[in-house]
Amino acid sequence: MKPKEERLRTPRAAGLAGTVFALLLGAAIVLVRIAIPAGNAADATVAPNHRWAVRTALEILPFAGIFFLWFMGAVRARVGDAEDRFIATVFMGSGLVFVATMFGAGAAAGSVLSQPSSFGRHFAYTLMTTYALRMAAVFVFTTSTIGHRVGVLPRPLAVVGYLAGLVLLVAGSSLPWSELVFPAWALVVSLHILRAGLRTPASG
Repeated sequence: MKPKEERLRTPRAAGLAGTVFALLLGAAIVLVRIAIPAGNAADATVAPNHRWAVRTALEILPFAGIFFLWFMGAVRARVGDAEDRFIATVFMGSGLVFVATMFGAGAAAGSVLSQPSSFGRHFAYTLMTTYALRMAAVFVFTTSTIGHRVGVLPRPLAVVGYLAGLVLLVAGSSLPWSELVFPAWALVVSLHILRAGLRTPASG
């Protein structure tokens, strides 16, 4: 068994990392939506006075990815030996692919700012909405399943996760502002894990 100190520290690490990730990604999404408030982002042109918002969002993305990886690792450590290998593999794979596609979309969007092109806009938009958001949906599904099975997430929160994953999977590329579903879900889960972790010392 793990030492008690380590067992108590892991939920806090997961909660803190997930909270920071959710806030950073949410801020990046809001900034991009400020620059592109309506319509198809793949066909939109960012006005010169709004380019600061996109640049700031692109500066935030790498840090969001770093904290997301920390969140993944801490959640897996929280689950420990109780994890199902099949679901855990999908959990890790979807999380890593999400980060990779998010970084790729950010790099493509950055190149469009310096050298605008229709192909670059469509590439960045497709990579983020078609691939990254759907990998986020798979991550939400698997996290909700694992969390509920091992007792980390209560049933209502798992159901919320399945609904959030469904929105990301089906409507992610067509519904404006639906990108915020993922960081909102991560924030709720992280706050729950953090609260549960802070209560553990008193109960132990």
